[in-house]
Amino acid sequence: MKTLIDQLYVTQQLEPGEFRALIAGRTPELAQYLFEKSRQVRMENYGNEIYMRGLIEFTNYCKNDCYYCGIRKSNAEIQRYRLTKKEILACCEAGHDLGFRTFVLQGGEDFYFSNEKMVGIIGSIKKQYPDCAITLSIGERSHESYQAFYNAGAERYLLRHETADPAHYQMLHPPSLTAANRKACLFDLKQIGFQVGCGFMVGAPFQTVDNLVEDLIFIKELQPHMVGIGPFIPHHATPFANEAGGSLELTLFMLGLLRLLLPGGLLPATTALGTIDPKGRELGILAGANVVMPNLSPVSVRNNYMLYDNKICTGDEAAECRFCMQNRMEGIGYQVVVSRGDHLSLQ
Repeated sequence: MKTLIDQLYVTQQLEPGEFRALIAGRTPELAQYLFEKSRQVRMENYGNEIYMRGLIEFTNYCKNDCYYCGIRKSNAEIQRYRLTKKEILACCEAGHDLGFRTFVLQGGEDFYFSNEKMVGIIGSIKKQYPDCAITLSIGERSHESYQAFYNAGAERYLLRHETADPAHYQMLHPPSLTAANRKACLFDLKQIGFQVGCGFMVGAPFQTVDNLVEDLIFIKELQPHMVGIGPFIPHHATPFANEAGGSLELTLFMLGLLRLLLPGGLLPATTALGTIDPKGRELGILAGANVVMPNLSPVSVRNNYMLYDNKICTGDEAAECRFCMQNRMEGIGYQVVVSRGDHLSLQ
């Protein structure tokens, strides 16, 4: 098995059957060997620098009803909110003062935020903070919309594909959503010129080893700049409330494989990792990740952006999140840097 890891390290590719053998046959010893290699690759490409993104969760309205998501439109328990443009800019001001040079505007698929509104928000952020990068994570939109956002100054777009297998995708989503359209959006974004991020849940309901292999094959084809993965964590107000959550162990193993598959990729140690294990984000970095995303959202709304149960850091002020993260990273020998943190190919 170690020879397969060595092969992936050298060639950045394996056959589907080889990926399947690695994932199905993983052991603690094999994982440690993988993480040694993934850390080596990350050091070769990014040194011990960890890039920090400021997350602004600006709306929890969503037109979709995904079976795993806490802000799905059928969840009548949560208090819906939308941040105003002024509130979003206040988050950016606080973040800029704290050293953030990337802002991630994340929300449900909320078409209250029309092309015109989004272009206005993006333009204002770029005007006030020209040294900062803007990442959007607002779901499936038209090619025309994506082009308008790009023209306004947004450089990056995160759109998790969730699962590359169409049949599995339908098990997780209502009929109105398809894997084919999700993938088409990702290729649209890449064609326009965005730095593109995809990603998937580890341990999602009905997921098989073959599904995970298909995710890796799709990611190799897409060649995204960023890949965000995290364990599936159930939310009590969804159809998957009683499903088992994803494991830390498998999520870390997949992170290690992704680092070898995409040596220059930007891989976050996600909040979901930190939610299922107190040291989850540190372990994510030690498995090959190189991005962390502290929360800049107003504390008053954070409890309402609950994609899954027991999400951490909902009560921390922005400065607490930022310096807590810096201390955590320094504690394992890494350095949080103040920069846009672009993909290696763009530096």
